Amino acid sequence: MSAPAATETLVRLTGVTKVYRMGDVEVQALRGVSLAIAQGGLTAIMGASGSGKSTLMNIVGCLDRPSAGRYELAGRDISGLSRAALAELRNRTLGFVFQSFNLLARTSAIENVELPLLYAGVPGRERRRRAVAALGRVGLADRLRHHPAQLSGGQQQRVALARALVMEPRLILADEPTGNLDSTTSAEVMALLQQLGDGGITVVLVTHESDIAAYAERVIVMRDGCVQSDHAQQPLRAPEPAAAAPAMLAPTTAVERPALAAPTGAAR
Repeated sequence: MSAPAATETLVRLTGVTKVYRMGDVEVQALRGVSLAIAQGGLTAIMGASGSGKSTLMNIVGCLDRPSAGRYELAGRDISGLSRAALAELRNRTLGFVFQSFNLLARTSAIENVELPLLYAGVPGRERRRRAVAALGRVGLADRLRHHPAQLSGGQQQRVALARALVMEPRLILADEPTGNLDSTTSAEVMALLQQLGDGGITVVLVTHESDIAAYAERVIVMRDGCVQSDHAQQPLRAPEPAAAAPAMLAPTTAVERPALAAPTGAAR
């Protein structure tokens, strides 16, 4: 069954190919991928190691460029953008969540969440207000001063999610966000991601676990750099976390954001 047509498309790839060259050897990580993802909802991308799912995520996240084809994010063709323009687009449009949380060990939850705002030049008082609001949105209003070592794995992932939310993105990319969590905590994180999707934020999740993909409205399966299957489904609804409040995911007031510097690390 094909994914339903969208009234507004946030992500559109047309004939996207990615080739990595290692000496005289060429590796085709993506082979003419075409797909569209609408604004809002939760989409899962699955596939074995080497299937191209991580390369696809990096291109969607503007961390890498297609070798050929066209990628449009929020109606803008990103293929020819400069590094500075890509950084600005990431800063204004994208949020990232990773399996390993990527929190700074010696800083508190609120300081971790403030980091993107600090890099973007947001004034201190506004940074603090928005970080407090973001942590409240993920049910951690009572853990503002806790350091990562004082938080459970699920709470650390919530801090990471708050950090992704603090810039008010339209698209959240979550790379194996439940990989280090037990089943109960995984369901709590998936409940938060579902609520974000229901609220109009597009969530794209990379996972190799079918029980996690079951929470998505759409599942894209990659194999050998191609889309093997793409289907809509009735998602499993995750139980709402006990710490969540009805207004937890209410939008906060957005402010104009300067661009972040482009990353120097190589995409995988």
